[in-house]
Amino acid sequence: MIPEAILDQAVKDLFQHITFQSQPAGLYDPLRYMIAIGGKRIRPRLCLTTYSLYAQELTPEILEPAAGLEVFHTFTLIHDDIMDHSELRRGQTTVWKKWNEDTAILSGDVMCIDAYKRIAKAPAAVLPQALQLFSKTASEVCDGQQLDMDFENRSQVSMEEYMQMIGLKTGVLIACAAQLGALIAGADARSQQCLYDYGYYLGLAFQVADDFLDAYGDQKVFGKPIGGDILNGKKSWLTVKAGELGADGLGEALSAPARSEAEKAAKIARVMAIYNSVGIAEAARGAIRELNALAIKKAEEAQMDPSGCQILASFADALVGRSY
Repeated sequence: MIPEAILDQAVKDLFQHITFQSQPAGLYDPLRYMIAIGGKRIRPRLCLTTYSLYAQELTPEILEPAAGLEVFHTFTLIHDDIMDHSELRRGQTTVWKKWNEDTAILSGDVMCIDAYKRIAKAPAAVLPQALQLFSKTASEVCDGQQLDMDFENRSQVSMEEYMQMIGLKTGVLIACAAQLGALIAGADARSQQCLYDYGYYLGLAFQVADDFLDAYGDQKVFGKPIGGDILNGKKSWLTVKAGELGADGLGEALSAPARSEAEKAAKIARVMAIYNSVGIAEAARGAIRELNALAIKKAEEAQMDPSGCQILASFADALVGRSY
């Protein structure tokens, strides 16, 4: 088992020294920009964590695929920001806003390709399985993004539909990270599946937490303006749950105009008042706790040193604990 301090340093070093080709600068500068503004590095850190439960040292055969997960995730953020018209990402100007939409689309495309190049550096013995897992995941993430956009044009979305969507958009990539580390380290198939499930439920908890923080978080901590989902009319866990609880006037409030700053503030305040009237904050915290517990239960079913379960429980709590 590899000490956590070594994993933390490995992730830090990995993204301090990550490189992309220099020319054409207009294509690759946005990649360097996005990596430089940072992030939680959840997916590479989880990949290295599950790898460390079955291996004794870090090599390029795990470090490059782990980096590939973050590069792919960053590609999805570049394109998501275009689709959501988001002007801030991690407190910084988004790529499409800093450059333009055409540049953001093309830079995102090449970032996706770069991610595949890094995944392809997995050990030859498991490379077919690694590429199959990653390709399936990449396709599912796109499925989830399309469902998310489809939901914007529907007046009602069930909680079952919503959970399926975030499972695809968010859950599967975190699940892939958890399984990929174990796969490269040589874990047995059952343990790989248990860790995939751990990552999937953790991804669900993380997305519900993200939805919660979009409405109830601190902008300085969250890294983007609070209330973005409300202004964009997105179907978040909060809106779906509020609908289930019979919140009065939610649809009308979400369809209110938000052209000026005054209209934006009024719309956010109105929707938040409806959320508060049905106790949505505590309901969200309860859902996050439940999903987090399911993730840890799945981790406990994998074949590993008992201390590994505690490591994964601590990882989960560090990821979503701020929300409950």
